[in-house]
Amino acid sequence: MLKIGEFAWLSQVTVETLRHYDRIGLLKPAHLDQFTGYRYYSLDQLARLNRILALKDLGLPLEKIAQILEQKISTSEIRAILELKQIELKEQIDEVHRRLARVEARLEQIELEDKMPDFEVLLKTVEPQWIASVRETLTSWDQDIVGPTFTRMFDEVGEYLDGHKVDPIGPGMALYHHQSPFMDSGTEEEHLDVESAMVIGASMPENDRVTIRELPQMEVAYTVHHGDFSGLYLAKQAIFSWLEGNGYHRAGPIREIYLHFDPNHEDNYDSPHHITEIQFPVEKI
Repeated sequence: MLKIGEFAWLSQVTVETLRHYDRIGLLKPAHLDQFTGYRYYSLDQLARLNRILALKDLGLPLEKIAQILEQKISTSEIRAILELKQIELKEQIDEVHRRLARVEARLEQIELEDKMPDFEVLLKTVEPQWIASVRETLTSWDQDIVGPTFTRMFDEVGEYLDGHKVDPIGPGMALYHHQSPFMDSGTEEEHLDVESAMVIGASMPENDRVTIRELPQMEVAYTVHHGDFSGLYLAKQAIFSWLEGNGYHRAGPIREIYLHFDPNHEDNYDSPHHITEIQFPVEKI
């Protein structure tokens, strides 16, 4: 037999917790001294206490825990309940980490507002080029959705080309047909019409997912961004500002050309090692 203090220490709960469990009938001591009122517990009561604590960590009220224990739930059933809770908690932790990363990125962006990077915007003519691409419409700007979607689309194009033994002849490219909610859409529905493309040497067969087409020759205003993708909006803002100041307007989907995509940070949206060229097809007003 263990005194209440010893049992509390062994089970890592407080003495008051054990007294409370006794008062509500959730965990009675194995022996109560009639003369002193001292409570004594046996080691085999640890199993019941562990079940109580595990179910309490699930957020269940003590009354519900008492009902479950009265049903003599098996160890395997409790394990299954805890494993489901474990998965749920891990998902919550992952979401908190993603939210924290977004907050940190926003803080960095706010800090940069007072010291905007000096992007050099230039004009050039891009020659016609054949692309193999997959195009989809997204309904969220959440980077936890956009990033993995682009990765999946690029993988789909790459696998299609591999199956036809065709090698890309240039870096991967993303085309934003609707660069922001409400832009060019004629509607107030938020959507993101995007295309993942790889440049190829010539026309080839296509299927119901992968489209083969030739982008026409066009004049573009462009700049190059060194660093993580979360800073691309600054480069795009610089080009928009340049267009307004130089009498041009956008004349086609915005392009992101991934000149260097760090293979060691493939799934890292915030990798500082990427080099991306932003191109706006333009026409003189």
